[in-house]
Order: sequence, then C-alpha cells, then structure tokens
Amino acid sequence: MKIEKVCILGGTGFVGHALVSELAARGIQVRVLARRREHAKPLILLPTVEVVEGDIHDERVLVRAFEGCDAVINLVGILHESIMGRVDSPEHRRGDFHQCHIELPRKVIGACAQAGIDRLLHMSALGADPTSRSAYQRSKGIGEAIVREAGMVPTYEPGTLYGAKFTARRGLHVTIFRPSVIFGPADSFLNLFARLLKFLPAIPLACPQAQFQPVYVRDVARAFVESIDNPGAFGQTYDLCGPKRYTLIELMQILVHVLGIRRKIIPLTDRFSYWNAWLLEWKPGRKIMTRDNYYAMQIPNVCTGAHPLPPDWHPADLEATAPGWLQGISQRSGYQRYRNRAHR
Repeated sequence: MKIEKVCILGGTGFVGHALVSELAARGIQVRVLARRREHAKPLILLPTVEVVEGDIHDERVLVRAFEGCDAVINLVGILHESIMGRVDSPEHRRGDFHQCHIELPRKVIGACAQAGIDRLLHMSALGADPTSRSAYQRSKGIGEAIVREAGMVPTYEPGTLYGAKFTARRGLHVTIFRPSVIFGPADSFLNLFARLLKFLPAIPLACPQAQFQPVYVRDVARAFVESIDNPGAFGQTYDLCGPKRYTLIELMQILVHVLGIRRKIIPLTDRFSYWNAWLLEWKPGRKIMTRDNYYAMQIPNVCTGAHPLPPDWHPADLEATAPGWLQGISQRSGYQRYRNRAHR
C-alpha cells in the first residue's frame, strides 16, 4: 500500500505538529482539518501541507476532507471536560469526552466508508478501558473498541463457536496507538509542573506514587509514520512507552534538579489527594487536575505487555532529552512577565 496523501484530525495539537512535520519531511501530502485556520499557522509553512477549515464533528465535512486521501489519522483527544456552563451549549459539546472519544471515531469510520478510505490510524491512550472509573479512560476505551471492531467483520465457518469467526475487514485497515503520558517542548505535563515549581515555594503533590512511563513526542510521531503503509501494522494495537518508569514524585524531583532550584514537595495522602483534585477541578481557566485525573492515576500508566510495542521501537530517554528545553523555561518566563507588564 502506497500512501501519498493523508488527512489528519487533531493536527494542530501537540502531537499533531510533530506528526505533520514528520510526514511533510518524508514528502507525504498532508491535509489538516482544523476548526480555525489561524490555529495551524506554523503548519501552513510546511511543504506538502494543506489546512482546511471545518467542524470535525460534522460527518459531511469529514467526507469532503477525506476525499482524495489514502489514509486518515485521528489524534483528537481531550484530558478535561467542562463541569460548568449549560450542558446543551456548543462549547460543552465540543469539550465532552463522549463527543470527542466515542462519537467522533464513529463518524470518522462512517466518513471513511463514504470517501473510500481503507486505512485508519487512531490515537487511543494507555489505560483506556471501557470499565474504568475515570470517564477519560472509559471513553477512550469505548472509542478504541469501536475502531477495533471497524476493522473486523463476522464470517461464518463450520466448526467455530456458534459458527462465528472474526476476520480482518477488507475495506478498512486499522492501527491503534496507546501512548503513556507524552513529553516534549510544548507538552502540557512536564512544562506545566516546571512552571509551577518555578513560581511556587512549595508544591502539594497529589497521587505522588502514581506511575508513568513517559514517551517522547517525536517517537510517537515516528511510530505513526512507520506504521502508515506497513501491512504488518494492519489490525495491530501498539502500546507506546519510554524506556523508564517513574513515580510522579520522582518526575518532580528530576524537574527540580534540571531547573537548578530548591523546592519543598509535599506528598499528599490518598484522601487529601482526592480533595485537592476536587478543589482544583473548580479552578477557573486551564485545569491542573480533576477528580477524573485522580481516578485515572490509581492505575499505573505503564506498559505491561498486554499489547506489543511497535517494531524497532527505541524510545528516547526523558532524562537525556527533556533538559534541552526545560532549562530555558526561566528565561522564557522572565520575558513573558516583561511582555505582560508592557501589556503586550
């Protein structure tokens, strides 16, 4: 299968920027469907990249965007959903786990069928589970199951249980990726904690023993690109993890060391972690933590061998990679404070 043109949903996000850049560098034409063109300004400058405005939740828009493409990549995902405001508001619907993680994959699959697309790559998440107490992990698990089932159809052969056997559908080849927390220069994980450490003298840390296996954003992008035209990846579900496991408090200690500062990190008990999450849930503006995050962090976010790693998987080490941009946070923060004082 030769892939020459790809449509990406979620291409303006953190992982999307890395993936679009990787595809463009390999000469593959990329169509990015974005709600607003200005969100994709850095991508427009890349060769072979086309940005199209449209509502990704409108299946008719999806069909038009997919036409003429050889593959579709769905990266859309949100970590938090709104807990305030009217339930029937458009803003709430766009920020809802069900709409983004369950209904959107359904629409993508339907649009692929209408546009004649036979290759779909889908971003799920490590820990995705339809039975999880976390709404994020639960919705991701249901969406993952929908995509997996889209690549399977029942056939009937004598001798099988109830005459049913599942085989790969000829019309849609799917590959699912389940990354642990993703780090990189523009991530919302390490960079968020680094900024908090830079400006707060002490940090109360919820779920300090929560386990993660962070994976570098460029490794995630390469996994998609290497799999896109590889028949061996058809029907596969890959877990994506870095080489090392860390507890949350260990990651905080690494950040303190990299930033060259002294900070008091206060590990919270399980009960106080829950109430801390509840309080932060109501914080206006950008969310730091919610009770749903608390539930998710009760399950180690590490590779267990339940799904294979991609072939030739050699992920970058966090401690060797992250200092390159984390050490510049203090300089950037000082510059931003100057801009804020100047009202720029």
